[in-house]
Amino acid sequence: MKQILFDEVSRDTKVYEACDSYAQEYGLRNVDNMLDHLVNDTFRALIIIDEATDELYKVVKNFRFPVEVIEVETYQGAGGDHIYRFTPLFKDVSDVKESIEEREQKTVDISEFDTIVVPAREDGFKETFLGENRWYEIRIHASMIPQIKYIAAYQVAPVSAITHWALVKNIEPWQDTGKFIVNFAEPAKQIGPVPLVPKSRVKALQNARYTSFDRLQKAKTLDEVF
Repeated sequence: MKQILFDEVSRDTKVYEACDSYAQEYGLRNVDNMLDHLVNDTFRALIIIDEATDELYKVVKNFRFPVEVIEVETYQGAGGDHIYRFTPLFKDVSDVKESIEEREQKTVDISEFDTIVVPAREDGFKETFLGENRWYEIRIHASMIPQIKYIAAYQVAPVSAITHWALVKNIEPWQDTGKFIVNFAEPAKQIGPVPLVPKSRVKALQNARYTSFDRLQKAKTLDEVF
């Protein structure tokens, strides 16, 4: 991968000079050193495909770098026009209903996120989250995994609140599904509870969401978590 990038950059003198200038500006010796850092330390991959199969995830889980997968469905109209349907990357960072103006003014730094919050029903929560010190079949962005240090449980109605958190031991692929299992380093601890506020901007969790542990600890309601 490094060789492919180096060959491409070297094709154009202006591109090479721009990369070399960038490398020196950020304390890297040269382009070669910059590519070493890019490929070995921060490399991410994005696969855009029409169908994410078990075979694909079986291959992807063996890669040593994070791989995101986006499924794109294509529809063609009678006039030949195409429409593409897909879930945007990191859509679950925020599912709050906002106006276009509010979204344009809002800056989200995902590097601050170190906690994943998962919705849990009573039986699964007691049996698995508390009983087995783990939670599985979670959809997690592969590029987020290295920075996830904590997991929190949002108990669905009638509790409708975040009630427990745990320190993460490790995160591993769950079979060949593209989902993951989170193993805890120690039994879960109580927090709050941090309740859902009816008719507020944040709705009841239906999928995993990301936040920071510091924000979670200070939050009085779910609105302050996300």
